[in-house]
Amino acid sequence: MKHLFLISFLLINSLIYSQEIDFTKVPQVQTKATFTTEVQPDIITLSITLSETNTKGKVSIEEMERKLENVLKSNNIDISKQLTLKDLSSNFQSYFLKKTDVQKTKNFNLEVNNANVAGKILKDLAENDISNVRLLKTEYSKLEELKIELKGKAVAKAKKQAEEMTKALNQKIGDAIFISDMETNIVNYLSGQVAGLNIRGVNSIGYKEKEESNLDIKFDNIRVDATVTVHFKIEK
Repeated sequence: MKHLFLISFLLINSLIYSQEIDFTKVPQVQTKATFTTEVQPDIITLSITLSETNTKGKVSIEEMERKLENVLKSNNIDISKQLTLKDLSSNFQSYFLKKTDVQKTKNFNLEVNNANVAGKILKDLAENDISNVRLLKTEYSKLEELKIELKGKAVAKAKKQAEEMTKALNQKIGDAIFISDMETNIVNYLSGQVAGLNIRGVNSIGYKEKEESNLDIKFDNIRVDATVTVHFKIEK
């Protein structure tokens, strides 16, 4: 019981002492640092539209689906897990009003976990006259782990900056008395929205036409910035 009372007393006194310290009066150096890295996206979501209208009804939606399926299977895509049908539409209203042929459209979302494979799929689709493809988004699966790693590197950078600043005054830094995790930005290269798809050096979110020559396709890297502010005591 006596030991418990002594521990409680020490804890209370420690808390009271810490509350009495005014860190604004402690000689200190304040520094902000940002650490940046770039990573290649490993989750790429494409929107693929199959439309009989694009072929003026010469190619059925079923034939286009078979072409799409063949391209995906040849690139080892698990269709049941990675391809999602978003909607199916047809011009039935136009058919009844104008007595025109009914033409169908299907929209799919495809998730690919490798940028090189995604680029290969885009080329294969173009070769099969499926070119109505848009890049919806690119992501990095280990983003949260990367953020933590970058924050640690940003703190180390802040410490080095503080050491260099105090060295010029023939002083040195002590313990950190304040650390603020200011922000972590995910910086993309397409109008600040999603990382872009680069075809022949031109930023784009998709492509509309098949080109006879080989398409040079790459996905822009995702840039991640971690910024921290750290205050260090200045030792006498």
